Amino acid sequence: MCVSQENIIMSIWDVFDRLSSGKSRESTKPEFIIAGLGNPGIKYENTRHNAGFMAVSAMEQKYGFKADTFKYKAKTAVCDIGGKSCLIMKPETFMNLSGEAVSQAMGFYKIPLENVLVIFDDISLEPGHMRIRRKGSAGGHNGIKSIIELCGGEDFPRIKIGVGKKPRPEYDLADWVLGKFSDDDRKKIDEVCKNACDAAELIVKGEISEAMNLYNR
Repeated sequence: MCVSQENIIMSIWDVFDRLSSGKSRESTKPEFIIAGLGNPGIKYENTRHNAGFMAVSAMEQKYGFKADTFKYKAKTAVCDIGGKSCLIMKPETFMNLSGEAVSQAMGFYKIPLENVLVIFDDISLEPGHMRIRRKGSAGGHNGIKSIIELCGGEDFPRIKIGVGKKPRPEYDLADWVLGKFSDDDRKKIDEVCKNACDAAELIVKGEISEAMNLYNR
């Protein structure tokens, strides 16, 4: 019988969930979730589809935490951002099942959907650009589609990080988003991820309009 990589990952996370189910909550209950989307594993590091993970890495550097606690089918950390306690997440479920991790954390902490900020890649934006939205459809992004389906709707804020469109119409989209950035584009992405940190802080402080005015260019 052939066992897929995704099934192996899910089995591992079932074990982690059982081991952590009896543990106490963090001393400070998170008020917000900030989820950066991507695919787990060395194979996918620094690919276009992992722009959300890269934004979380920028947050780790800025705020001095490490998302390395395995809970809710994700690598997590609890960090104070903008005066709010935030659960930072990097789902380990693979992109198409991102909603499983986010919905599990939402349910545990009773966090409303409007307090879930998702950061992810967008092929409609060029590298060096990002766009903030209060809510919206999946727009063809499978990670967002999963969150909408499993978390109860599309009324959650998001930060889209531009990774650029595929070079030719016939170019395979999966190959494009799972490819790595050029050196020039990587520099642009690193700068945008720093801006995403600042935008996320404004959003959790309730200043999403200010964030949109600053970064939706």
